[in-house]
Formats: sequence, C-alpha cells, structure tokens
Amino acid sequence: MLNNIHLWLKDYFCQMPTRLMSRRPGVPVHIVFSIVDHFEPRNGGVSQVKELERTRRFLAKYEELVKKHKDHAGIPPRYSFFYPIDEYTRECVDRVADFCCKGYGEVEIHLHHQGDTEESLRQKLFQAVEVFKSHGLLSTDQATGAVRYGFIHGNWSLCNSRPDGKWCGVNEELKVLRSTGCYADFTLPSAPSDTQTSKINSIYYATNRSTPKAHNTGVDVAAGRKPSGDLMIVQGALMLNWKRGKIENSALLSSNPVTEDRVKLWVQGGIHVKGRQDVIFIKVHNHGCREDHLTDRFFENLDWMFTHLETKYNDGKKFKLHYATAREMYNIIKAIEGGAMGDPVLYHDHVLSSNINKSDAK
Repeated sequence: MLNNIHLWLKDYFCQMPTRLMSRRPGVPVHIVFSIVDHFEPRNGGVSQVKELERTRRFLAKYEELVKKHKDHAGIPPRYSFFYPIDEYTRECVDRVADFCCKGYGEVEIHLHHQGDTEESLRQKLFQAVEVFKSHGLLSTDQATGAVRYGFIHGNWSLCNSRPDGKWCGVNEELKVLRSTGCYADFTLPSAPSDTQTSKINSIYYATNRSTPKAHNTGVDVAAGRKPSGDLMIVQGALMLNWKRGKIENSALLSSNPVTEDRVKLWVQGGIHVKGRQDVIFIKVHNHGCREDHLTDRFFENLDWMFTHLETKYNDGKKFKLHYATAREMYNIIKAIEGGAMGDPVLYHDHVLSSNINKSDAK
C-alpha cells in the first residue's frame, strides 16, 4: 500500500503545519460528506441478468440502511452514482434513476476508455450526456441552461496520467471535459496507483497543458478569488496511517472496513476552500455492486460509519454534519468561493440544479 508514495509525500509533509492549526473557538466546523461511487454492476464481465440482479440488491440494501440516518439538517446520506457509459444498460440506469427520485442520490458520468483522440473522446462524452439526459439525470447550469456533469475517470487515468499511456491516450482531456459540460472531476485520490498526483488533500483548478497528467498541480480554490484554470479537481483525503503502517486513500472496501481512526484521518485531511477552514469536505469513494460489496457485513460497516459521523461529528457545537451529492458539494464550494457565509445546506443548489424530479425521501 506504500507503492508510489514518493509521488505525493513532499506535499503531505508541507501540509502538516496547516493541518495542525487550531480553528476558531466557539465556531463549529462544518463537515460536508459525500460518497462517490465508481458504480460498476457489470464488474467481472457478468451477464446482464447478473448485472440487473446486483443493481437491485445494492439499491434495496442501501435504501434500507440510509432511512435510519440524518445529518444536521435532517437530510439522509446522499449518494453519487458515477455510472460508466461504456457499460451502459438502460434498465440498470432506470433503476438507479428511480432510486434517485426518492431523494437519496444523483447520477454522474464515469468512463473507461483508451486509445482515444481528442475528437473521439469528445463524441463519447457528448453521447453520454445525451443518454443520461434521456433518463432525466445530470444537472443544469442556472446561468446558461447548459447540461452539466461530474466526472470520474476509469482506471484512475485522468488526462493520460498512466506512465504507459494506457486507459486514456488524450493529453487534452481537461479541455475536452470542460467543453462537453463537466463541472468538476472527482477521480482522486488514486494512490497507490502511479496515476496519483503530487498535489493532495486539495480542491483546485487544473490547467490544460497538452501534456500527460496536467492536473498534477494547480491553483487552489479560494474564498473571494476568481476561478483560475480549466477544470476543478475535488480530491478525497490521502493520509498516512501511522498506526497501521499504510496509506489512507478514502476508499470504502470490504477488505478495509471503516474504523474510528480512518474517519479521524478524513477529518484531519482538512480539505477546504482556502480562507474557509471551518468547512471541511470529505469525499470517500467505492466500487458499488462488486460481489464483495454486496454482503451484509459491508452494509453493516456503512451503517456504523454513518452512525459514527452523526454521533462524533454532529454535536452542533464543535461539528455540524452535512450529507451531499457530488453536485451539492460542488455548489457549496462555489458558494464559498464567491464569498458566501452561513450554513452549507443553504447552497445545495447554488449554481447547478439537479435534473432529477425528486420526491421526499422517507
């Protein structure tokens, strides 16, 4: 698990003084928590019958679980399904869309691809937008009316970041994503993969440079400062777990259950918009519908995770917990960037509106 640690260790130690800074006494820290799922019901090349059965099982188990949980504002845990357009099955997406209409989540775009050109990638993304629009999914920019989407790159290979060039091939990917309506990328962290960037525990703007891994560095999103770059990168925590002698990469895995010390590291990662350390963004990721993630044990651990967050990080004095989708997290980030103050729940629909016709989650 310590593979390729040299890629990001310098930035990790440079951030330590900031992580240790005390926050203002008497001011609660807002924890904005989001699960982004590389949702792959076809994992392992299973049949369509198995794919649909996995989707049904996952949604049923998760809905039963989240009905028991609420954040500071009474909102249940929110889920972001980054569905792979290259593994698209209409009935699966219909089932996920029905689940999202209950108020439990939203759908964004996930893509595995390789050997593409700038133009072929653009066409795949435009096609993905049209397909998901047909299901009443994605979001709308309130200022322009354009359809927008969040993105996770398959095989971690955003912007041709694998040294061998596999699973992408497009150095211009940041520019292509922006031009097709992407509002932010949620791929990282990818450690221990060699696609991991040197910049960690950050929300920042990356600039297209026509070179591989152009998002390796960037300009931090800051309160009161205009955007500077081509695409916002929203990272999850990447930390060293000294107790266990391994890295903490914000992954929800059956082989690495969530524990109290893992959650503490997510909080200590301190990912925030510069100038607003009182709002911390925690983004964890998983691969839903893998067989080892459809067990009672896996969902029991998720249940424990939500209970722990609501007990330890939602007392209203030190911490206030906010569940959010990827889109809602982005909206809160943009609101803070623009100078907004107050409870983050006020900004769930700040610049992007969901296209989903939601009913009240019960």
